Amino acid sequence: MDTIVVGIDVSKDRLDVHILPSGEAFAVSRDAAGLEALVGRLLPLAPKTVAVEATGGFETVVAASLCAASLPVVVVNPSQVRAFAQAVGKRAKTDPIDAAVIARFVVATNPEVRPLPDAETQALSDLVTRRRQIIHMIVAERQREKRAAARMKKSIVRLTRALQKELTAIDEDIDDAVRGSPAWREKEDLLSSVPGIGTTISRTLIADLPELGSLDRRQIAALVGLAPFTRQSGQWRGRSFIGGGRATVRAAIFMGAMVAVRWNPQLKAFHHRLVATGKPKMVAIIAVARKLLTILNAILRDRRPWQPA
Repeated sequence: MDTIVVGIDVSKDRLDVHILPSGEAFAVSRDAAGLEALVGRLLPLAPKTVAVEATGGFETVVAASLCAASLPVVVVNPSQVRAFAQAVGKRAKTDPIDAAVIARFVVATNPEVRPLPDAETQALSDLVTRRRQIIHMIVAERQREKRAAARMKKSIVRLTRALQKELTAIDEDIDDAVRGSPAWREKEDLLSSVPGIGTTISRTLIADLPELGSLDRRQIAALVGLAPFTRQSGQWRGRSFIGGGRATVRAAIFMGAMVAVRWNPQLKAFHHRLVATGKPKMVAIIAVARKLLTILNAILRDRRPWQPA
C-alpha cells in the first residue's frame, strides 16, 4: 500500500490541499466548517504525514485542529519549500501548486513529526514573544529620542512610559504562568541554577524549546541552530558555519554564553582554552554557547541542578 502524504498551503481565507500519490487536490475554507470537512476527508486516508507550511501565524489553528484529530502534523519551513520548488523547476506559484510542492517536499525530505506544544506552552510562548516585541519597541523609541526635537521627545517619553507599564504587566503574567505550574517551576529552578542563566533566558527556553532535555546533544544543537555544518568540495575546505534552527532560542543561548564566560568558572576556563589555542573570539563564543546548551539539556534530562566542577 502506497504511503499517503498530504500537503496544505495556508492562506488567510482558504486551505489548498494536495494528496500524494493519488494527486487528488481540493480546497476548503479556513474556518471551523472548512477544518471539520478537511479532518473528515483526511482521517479515512490514514496519511503518514500532513504538512502545513508556516504562514505568519495563519497555520496555527490549522495545525492545532489537525493535531487534535490525531493526524500526524508537521509544520514546514517556507524558505526550504521554495528552495525545493526551485530545485525541481517549479517556478510558477499559485496556492494549488504550492500545496503540491509541499507534499513533494515531504516525500523527498521525510521530516520528523513532533507533537505540537500544548495550549499552556503555546500561551507562554506568546507571552515571551510579546515581551520581546515590547522591548524592541522601547529600544527603538529610545534611539529616536536621542535625535528628536523637543516637541517629539514629549511624545516619545509618553509612549515609552506606556510600553514600560505594559512590559511590567507582561512580566507579571509570565511569572504567574511559570510559578503557577509545578513542572515549569521545577524547570526554571534547574535552568537558573547554571551561572549565566537568568529568569528571562530560562523562561524563553521553557516556552520556545520544549524539547530541551528529551533529545541528545547533537539533536538539540541542530534544533537550535548551533550545530556546525562543514563546507568542502574535493580538496577545497571551507569554514564550518551555523544557521537555521530557532533564532529566538539561539539568541537567548548566546546571551547566556556572553554572561557565562565572565561568571561561570567552568565555561570561562573553556573559553580561555579555546582563545589560547588561536580560535577566533566569535568561534570561541559559539563553542561556549553550544556547550552551555548541552549542559542545560543534560540538567533537564537528569533533573539535577548545576554541579560546579
